[in-house]
Amino acid sequence: MFAMKKLAVRSGLIVLAVFLVITAVPYAAQSASITGELIETFCYASMGAKGESHRQCAISCVKKGIPAGILEDGTGKVYVLLPSKNDSPLPQSVIDNMAHKVTVTGKVYTTGGTQFLTVESIK
Repeated sequence: MFAMKKLAVRSGLIVLAVFLVITAVPYAAQSASITGELIETFCYASMGAKGESHRQCAISCVKKGIPAGILEDGTGKVYVLLPSKNDSPLPQSVIDNMAHKVTVTGKVYTTGGTQFLTVESIK
């Protein structure tokens, strides 16, 4: 009986250890090129604002710190844009191209259901 309890405890610890290792591993980044419209996420999320008529507001909001995103053509997926390295701003080319159709190349990270894209190049 003691041996069975010991085996059950070991099995439980092994399952817990595997779970902790799986959840502690950072999400692997995949390189991608996403084509779509550069948007400002607050107005897009709260009222669907996008396009040339929203361009000046989008520029102003992104300059004030509201996250920029790219609305992917065809899928309607939004990727929140990140700088290519920590402790850096987004490239000026993001602000310059707000509300325009571009292709952003970078690494895609998916965390908690949100998709992020680093800006390594923009065309």
